[in-house]
Amino acid sequence: MKSIPKISKYMTTTPNAINSDSSVYEAMEMMEKHKIRHLPVIKDKKVFGIMSDRNVKSLFTFAGVNPKNIKVGDVCTDLPYITEPDAPLSQVATDMAIQKLGSALVLDNGKLVGIFTATDACEALSDICQQRFHN
Repeated sequence: MKSIPKISKYMTTTPNAINSDSSVYEAMEMMEKHKIRHLPVIKDKKVFGIMSDRNVKSLFTFAGVNPKNIKVGDVCTDLPYITEPDAPLSQVATDMAIQKLGSALVLDNGKLVGIFTATDACEALSDICQQRFHN
């Protein structure tokens, strides 16, 4: 029987990140440029939170909001789901599904080494199905 793969096999390595003092406008530009929906937020060289497209969309429900005047650290999710590179894929996927999360930040000794998103999960599912049903 095969062992359950570790999250490090499917995570996106060296994810883009943004400083908590950056503007929401800068975050929006970065997300659009790299075609991503989740952006780790760094404060004092440590992971502080996660900025998602959902955070951005909810911000615009308020009239007169100027994203150039709002800091990422003020509107990001400050309790992101964090895991380690050797965590089993099945556990991270289960936790994300139960908590309805779009991403998990992967830290190794406190350093951001990857991000695992719903897109990565779909790629993992596809890969596992190919291995299981086409071999």
